Amino acid sequence: MKIPEPKRLPSGNWFIRMRLGGVSVPVTARSKAECIHIAELKKTQYRAGIGEIKKLPKDITLREAMTLYINEYRGQLSPPTVKAYLSYKDHRFIGYSDKPLGSIRWQEMIDAELKVVSEKTVKNAWGLVSPSLKFLGCPVPDVKLAQVPVNERPFLLPDEIKPFCKALKGRPYEIAALLELHGLRLSEMKALTWDDIDLKHKVIYVRGAYVNGVDGYVDKDANKNSTSTRPVPIMIPQLEDALNGCKDKTGRVVTTHPSVLYEDVKRACKIAGVTSCGNHDLRRSFASLCFYMGIPERQIMEWGGWKDRETLHRVYIRLSAAMENENKKTFEGFFH
Repeated sequence: MKIPEPKRLPSGNWFIRMRLGGVSVPVTARSKAECIHIAELKKTQYRAGIGEIKKLPKDITLREAMTLYINEYRGQLSPPTVKAYLSYKDHRFIGYSDKPLGSIRWQEMIDAELKVVSEKTVKNAWGLVSPSLKFLGCPVPDVKLAQVPVNERPFLLPDEIKPFCKALKGRPYEIAALLELHGLRLSEMKALTWDDIDLKHKVIYVRGAYVNGVDGYVDKDANKNSTSTRPVPIMIPQLEDALNGCKDKTGRVVTTHPSVLYEDVKRACKIAGVTSCGNHDLRRSFASLCFYMGIPERQIMEWGGWKDRETLHRVYIRLSAAMENENKKTFEGFFH
């Protein structure tokens, strides 16, 4: 519904009359811009199912603000993001969520939350509060968030990957783990159907994602970013053999639940006697192995679906102490 054009009253105030659900709703404000803003807010509140709330933004509670934002953009957010946002709305900033926005001492709220949850959780929850305030036209306060400690995730070293692959041989999770060693995200690998596998030309077509939303796991047509939809060559012969060996080539390629796959990968690492890794750590292992082998960054990004090299370097490429030592020897050898 389009907001009607405001009219100037003899008193100098501005006025809009609109209909929400068949009910006439009048809006009066001191300025034209404020009149439009309040009308849009009332419309959003109505669409969000909160009803016709006669409040200015500063009088809306934090919980209501987050609800309005989530409901307005629910169709544009990914299912996992919606699930996370709903959890933050219900479980974070509990002592402040039912207070009007105009009465909240924001830094005090942040500091209180840091006493009960991690720095990363507070940062993520603030990532919902901030756009919710912007959505209502409220200024976003300049708060100080605690620095999130760097969590160095494990990955398989180059000399660990072959023993790991050997431990996978013939096991139910062999295909899943080898797909992740080709750089596929867990969500991408779970979305694969046999229509996405071209065994004749040895290509995997990564097209969608299988993600965890409010109502459980669902298929998502689009991947994480524009570069995620991509062809990935089958480069590990063991994967080609495992795929060819499957009798039923219909439906999803991997049917095991993601939580079970995580334990499977951990189990394979233990059997192989290598660094203990989870599913996503195999994607890191892929990137680090490519880097170790001297494959150009642009090619690594295309295979792995990374959008920018900064992400590739910051998160996925890790140099082990052994690799650093080899580089040092190479540098020293130049001068001899």
